[in-house]
Amino acid sequence: METTIKVDKLCKSYDHVNVVENINISINRGDVFGLLGANGAGKSTTIECILGTKKQDSGTVSILGMNPQKDRKKLFEKIGIQFQEASYQDKIKVAELCEVTASLYKTSQNYLSLLHQFGLSDKKKSQVSELSGGQKQRLFIVLALIPDPEIVFLDELTTGLDAKARRDVWNSLLALKAKGITILLTSHFMDEVEVLCDKIMILKNGKNIFCGTVSEAVKASPYDKFEDAYLWYTDELEG
Repeated sequence: METTIKVDKLCKSYDHVNVVENINISINRGDVFGLLGANGAGKSTTIECILGTKKQDSGTVSILGMNPQKDRKKLFEKIGIQFQEASYQDKIKVAELCEVTASLYKTSQNYLSLLHQFGLSDKKKSQVSELSGGQKQRLFIVLALIPDPEIVFLDELTTGLDAKARRDVWNSLLALKAKGITILLTSHFMDEVEVLCDKIMILKNGKNIFCGTVSEAVKASPYDKFEDAYLWYTDELEG
């Protein structure tokens, strides 16, 4: 299997405090990898170092065989990233936002086809601010897919969504996986992780305390349910 993301002995500190310490990650093409941990565990810093937006103190990162620090322009064309809604103009329409996003890339997918695929064709002329939570999250996926990426990074994509909207987003992600797109995501919803992730890593205080499948995580814990096991790993379990 082709390895699309390879992280070796990644370390990052701020003011002599280790935020990420000796992280090793290997993700194959078409896999969904979940980076988990409590707030402040080091997830965001790890992803920023992987993307090359922050420089690690030591260790190496390879995405599609390229160095994200040195080959940022090439990688930009091959990676989709979920941007936060706050980055968008207040009154911009869905189609306008898609057009602006497409203009950033040398080649791009037909955004009208993507909007149709994700059930947003009737929202082309709507302002982004008028969309429901589930519609916005599906739009964020569309924007990440416009460059026709090989890898997609998603951060807490279903936070604040109702059950049906979350399921719709899950189905969209499983469809991407079936096409061979690699997905690296963060989530605080363990049912979501169970449905989507082929492999997970749990961080605590910047260190990898577990890496493997969900079933392996449960088996190595004293619990039968993954949510309980996760809370046990992160010392968040009460009672």
